[in-house]
This record gives sequence, C-alpha cells and structure tokens, in this order.
Amino acid sequence: MGFLSAEAARALAELMALDALGAQSAASATEVTPLDRLRGIRSLVAALEADPASLAAVREAVDAGATWDDVADAAGLSRSAAKYRWSGDDEAIAARHEASRKRKRDRPSSVPTDLPGLSVSEAARRLGVTPQAVYQRVNRGLLEARTVELPDGRTYKRVFLPEA
Repeated sequence: MGFLSAEAARALAELMALDALGAQSAASATEVTPLDRLRGIRSLVAALEADPASLAAVREAVDAGATWDDVADAAGLSRSAAKYRWSGDDEAIAARHEASRKRKRDRPSSVPTDLPGLSVSEAARRLGVTPQAVYQRVNRGLLEARTVELPDGRTYKRVFLPEA
C-alpha cells in the first residue's frame, strides 16, 4: 500500500486488526464492542479524507485525460464538489478550504432565538393556518411582517401578530 500516507495505512491496519479480533471474540474473552468498531471506522474515514493520495490520484487522472465528470463519478461526488475539492494547485485548494472554514465559523448554523416577532411557521401554528396562508395575509396587508437582517448577512422573515 505504497500510495497511502502513514496515518491512513496505520488506521487501516488498526481497523483490520480490530476486525480480526472481532472474528475471534466469540472464542475468546476479549470482545469488540459496536462502539469500538464505529471508532475504528471513523478513524479510517478521517485518515483517508486527510490523505494526500486522493489529490494525487485526481491530478494523475486529470493529467491522463479524465474529465471532472469522471473524477466525480469515481469519488461519489457531484462534478462541482469534485472540482471544488481538487481543482487548482495546492495554494488555491488551501485558500478555498480556509475560506469555507471561515464562512462556517462566521455564520453559525443555528437560528437565533432572540429575534423580534414570530417566524412564519410559528405564526401559522398560533393562527391555526398554513405558512402559505400567513404569506397571503401579509401580502393582503392583514398581517405585519418584516425581514430582519443580522450583521452576518442572514435574513429572517418575522411576523407580528396583532394584540388580541
């Protein structure tokens, strides 16, 4: 296995040893738990994801005439995901990946809980109607709604119900 990094080869060997131990566990006192198996699999996946062998194989394939569609098919990715991950030189790839990590740090994935008013789905539940009905009432001027923009650029439609 000369094309794998030492880390990926080590993770593969550990998983194979765990598999062999699991096959023997019925006859011995040592038992491989499902969590041990999961940890071994995830360790191997992480090592393979970080392994430069994938990038080297992609570059060799493209140099030999493979298209990005071919690369994507072999990697189980979409064409755009394959190009995003592997096109360009090492510096361009590193810059793209760092920009992606920065966006993820700067833009949390959770919806803030301290926004004014109600979300469209919350307003629909309170009114006993569908979200589409809430939008129709907003368009007709029967309900007040505003778009709230956060400093990071995310926007949320907020509905303000009349006080009963």
